[in-house]
Formats: sequence, C-alpha cells, structure tokens
Amino acid sequence: MKLYHVPQSRSGRPRWMLEEIGVPYDLVTLSLADGSTKTPEYLKLNPHGTVPTLQDGDLTIYESAAICLYLADKYPDRNLAPAPGTPERGLYYQWVLYTMATMEPPILQVFLHQFRLPEAERQAGIAAEGRAKFKEISAVLSRALEGRQYLVGDQFSTADVMVGSTLGWGSFMGLLEGFPVLQEYAQRLMQRPAYQRANS
Repeated sequence: MKLYHVPQSRSGRPRWMLEEIGVPYDLVTLSLADGSTKTPEYLKLNPHGTVPTLQDGDLTIYESAAICLYLADKYPDRNLAPAPGTPERGLYYQWVLYTMATMEPPILQVFLHQFRLPEAERQAGIAAEGRAKFKEISAVLSRALEGRQYLVGDQFSTADVMVGSTLGWGSFMGLLEGFPVLQEYAQRLMQRPAYQRANS
C-alpha cells in the first residue's frame, strides 16, 4: 500500500490507522506549498489535488474517512470496527460521519479566520461563530465519553481515530479549554504508540 500524505493534515488519520494495523506501507510525503499535490501525475490519482490518497493494488481511494473505514474492514482481525449489524456498528458510523459533517466545519471556520487567511480577509465574527458551535459539540462529546475510555463499546476503534485526530486539531487552537473529559481523552489517544509513530 502507498499513502500520499501532507504532515499536519487530514492524511494523518489514515497514517495513524496504518500504524495501528501494523502492516507495511510506503509513505509519499507531499507539500501544499510546493505544488506537489497539483501535479498532473497526482491529479490522476486524486482529481481534487488534496490528501490523503491511498493506493492498494488496483484500488485508488481518497477521503480520509473512506480510507480509514476501508482499512478497518480490510483487516478485521485488528478489531478497529465493531461487527456489522450490531448496535455498536451503528454508533461507529455515527461518530465517523460526525467528525466530517459536524466537528470539522466549525473548526475550519476558526482555523481560517483566526490563523490561516491573510489578516485583511479574516472575519472575527465567523471565527466566534465557529468557537460557539464547537462548544456545543464539545458538550455533546463530553457526555458521550463521560466514564468511558473510548467512544464505542469502550474499545478503541476507527471512530476514535477520526474524532481524536480532529480534537487534536481543535486542541491546538484552544478549543478544548473547559472540557476536561475531552482533554483527557485526546491526551490518552496521543499516548498510543501508533499515534506517536504516525506523528513523529
């Protein structure tokens, strides 16, 4: 397998997954700054010119959540996904999709309008809106994790990779302040050897 990766991006999720699974893979590190994600060769693999992209034999797949779900199902013996048809599997899907549909948009608002965009293009109101929305999300996640080690069935799964990686991004921007359950959860995940290898 080959993973196309940009450090400190969404491609950290499948890289973490591959380290949890413990199979050999080739890592191709690209850069947003030098245009290597927009070359004709790369655009044949991922027409959006984004990361991650995974090649596994004849399969080429992009979107971080799709790659992580694929990897969990490809290696069922690693127990990174609950059994199909169980209630836990339903919650597992919920949290994976929650990451993309609910958690990421307000974090992106804060990131763009407080850190990334040129000063003249930043809008404080949009950043504040993102922070307020993420507080609601943090309260929901805190209740879900109260008294638990992990999100689903109290066993580490791909849902934790997705949610945990996103909380790590939020933590960098101070969004977990006032939410000790989430701070402890994120710290616990970051201590996993696979996470540390993926982020070394």
